[in-house]
Amino acid sequence: MHEKLLLILGLLLIVMLLVMLAQRIKIAYPIFLVLAGLGISMIPGVPVLKLDPDIIFLIFLPPLLYEAAWYTSWNDFWKWKRPISLLAFGLVFLTSLVVAYASQALIPGFTLALGFLLGGIVSPPDAVAATTVLKGLKVPKRTIEILEGESLINDASSLIVFRFALAAVMTGAFSMHEAAGQFFWVAGMGIVTGIAGAHIFYAIHRFLPTTPAIDAALTVMTPYILFLSAEHFHFSGVMAVVSGGLFMSFRAHEIFKTGTTRINMTGVWNTLIFVMNALVFVLIGLELPDIISGLGETSLVQGIKYGLIISCIVIIVRLLWIYPVAHIPRWISEKARRDPNPGWKNPLIIGWAGMRGVVSLATALSIPVMMNAQTEFPMRNLIIFMTFIVIFVTLVFQGLTLPLIIRLTKIGEIDPVIPSHEQQAGIQMRLDRLAIEQLNKEQEVSSNSLIENLKTALENDIKLHQNHLSSLEMCTNRQNDMKEYHKIMLDIFALQRKELFKMKREKLFSDDEIRKAESQLDLNELKITGNKHL
Repeated sequence: MHEKLLLILGLLLIVMLLVMLAQRIKIAYPIFLVLAGLGISMIPGVPVLKLDPDIIFLIFLPPLLYEAAWYTSWNDFWKWKRPISLLAFGLVFLTSLVVAYASQALIPGFTLALGFLLGGIVSPPDAVAATTVLKGLKVPKRTIEILEGESLINDASSLIVFRFALAAVMTGAFSMHEAAGQFFWVAGMGIVTGIAGAHIFYAIHRFLPTTPAIDAALTVMTPYILFLSAEHFHFSGVMAVVSGGLFMSFRAHEIFKTGTTRINMTGVWNTLIFVMNALVFVLIGLELPDIISGLGETSLVQGIKYGLIISCIVIIVRLLWIYPVAHIPRWISEKARRDPNPGWKNPLIIGWAGMRGVVSLATALSIPVMMNAQTEFPMRNLIIFMTFIVIFVTLVFQGLTLPLIIRLTKIGEIDPVIPSHEQQAGIQMRLDRLAIEQLNKEQEVSSNSLIENLKTALENDIKLHQNHLSSLEMCTNRQNDMKEYHKIMLDIFALQRKELFKMKREKLFSDDEIRKAESQLDLNELKITGNKHL
């Protein structure tokens, strides 16, 4: 037990160091961790980590899917529902179909059911990998919204394909007619289960006297409970988690009423998802020697060849599918023509951003080792090895070349987008006006100097925002002024933090009050930096 705990802690420490190194050399950490995992597996004496497939699937997938659903904008999702649906369902099923028949023809002894199993594993791109690579690059907002929406749904559709293919391999029987009916039943009842379970957690958060710590703990428990509840009734646990996450996210303003709760929950989830995303890429490296040794009659060279061919197939199928999805609806739908034309650049970026990642890895590792007490699962290690090759090729090759493609195409915004600082000024003006309206209703305003000072401060804030917006209207090219203003404010915040540290050493104020001041500085800085430092 002590050795396993030490191994896990050592692995976590290595992951953190590798991520810091990736940031230093300016490489997206999923790419770097895949390379590092491969390197770790080649070090003599590194222990081979044998993991229970069911545990991998259960531990990693529910929170990853729930977090993706939580941060999905419903308005953006609904706005781009057509391309998202065509990618998340149409492309997943097409990729699974092509991979199934190609692998059956390519690999001796590979059945069609095993082909669909492999297709279901490698068909969904990973949003974390794509958004991490795209971070800091100038890409249209539409591109990010479609990639994130696609990732949310394609995980569900691909895992349902995987589930039916797995059942076909285990039982030796498969009927397309029955599978289609079961697909809608399993997915639909998974959604019902997820929404029903989310209502229960909504009531707990809303009506019981929870604390910020309890709220954060409940949000971590929610995806696991939703997943297990749906799977208990043989429904789709994935759809339960996704639908429950969307519902809870939509009602978040009602159930998390204090800033402390929201900040605490954000910190917990950022840490949890970061560790899971980072850890799962290194885990495959530790299992790789055992997987290679179990390839059986398939040699390492053959396994690499099969994996490279499947990688080329999934890349080509995505690129061939993305252009019809982008343009054909504009030919047949008047509503689709109202949106700005995506041209050829935006589909190219979306097509090339189809990097596979955590979900494919966790799904492959979840394949059972044994079909029954006497029979091993056929070609399990080969399927996992090919999955690793697909992840490696799409993540490293496409991930490293994607920034170059973006720079060469010089892609700009397609849709009209209001700058972030202009939106923030407009939002704050509405909030300040609402506060003044409420203060005007209070009888104590004229007699209470504190309330009167608050009203004056709010009025001054409104004037400041109005002047800011007016200056933007008079001169739209004020990027340098805004950068200089932000730099000065960040410098001031840095000096104020040093002053707070000095106050702490002087012991003139309590630590609690100093921490409150530090939190306020953090919130003020967040208004400028957004979430890019999280």
